[in-house]
Amino acid sequence: MRASLIQIRVNEDESVESRRRRAASLVRDQAGVDLVVLPELWTTGAFAYDRFAAEAEPLDGPTYEAMAKAASDSGVWLHAGSIPERAAPDSGSAAGEGPLYNTSLIFSPSGELAASYRKIHRFGFDKGEAVLMGAGTEPVTVRLPETTVGVATCYDLRFPELFRSLVTAGAETLVIPAGWPERRRPHWTLLAQARAVENQAYVLACGTAGTHAGVPQAGHSIVVDPWGEVLAEAGAGEEILTVEFDPGKVAATRDQFPALKDRVLGLEPPRH
Repeated sequence: MRASLIQIRVNEDESVESRRRRAASLVRDQAGVDLVVLPELWTTGAFAYDRFAAEAEPLDGPTYEAMAKAASDSGVWLHAGSIPERAAPDSGSAAGEGPLYNTSLIFSPSGELAASYRKIHRFGFDKGEAVLMGAGTEPVTVRLPETTVGVATCYDLRFPELFRSLVTAGAETLVIPAGWPERRRPHWTLLAQARAVENQAYVLACGTAGTHAGVPQAGHSIVVDPWGEVLAEAGAGEEILTVEFDPGKVAATRDQFPALKDRVLGLEPPRH
């Protein structure tokens, strides 16, 4: 299986529409690859909190349309990163005041929306994303012909219980778009390897390049195998990281070293 992680540059001197067209072109260039991944909030920048509301769009908005066509044109499975989603208003809310979510879009090679995922763990410690956006509640997996993908986003990487729930649901490959800051890059690499080792799964973690609202981005998108070995890692700038990997290695690893069979906690609801 071949995957391409598009570590796109997000800078304030490029308009959202221009970057959307550029991302779609980069996706089309990946024809022949099985899975393409874009980063978190690449339309606005993950730290551009003051732009979330203005740039938010419905699930079927312009980014959806551009990415659906790019997936169809190139014939790839596309994890289109995430967007600031403006959901429909709740009953009783004023028009146009629906909640915001950090929402990932996954498209099939025919351009159909295969799944969407609202980020469960919001970053900010009572400010930024944590107060501006609602929290998702449901873990999401997507069945590809070669592997079952479990979906998470950026800050989710710090919460191992989410990944255990994805593995329990059948995930073999964990795909994590992010806007991870450069100042915490060592955590990015460490946690990507930890999630791979403890879940005996592939990890495909795609970050951004550039600077979001004055926050330099880590880049260094990474692909890790079920034993924790780094198969490929990008640098700091805009880059497309393409790697071949064998999805069958997940089952082989779990058979060879069946640690997941020894799980005790978290398999059943707690007793009260």
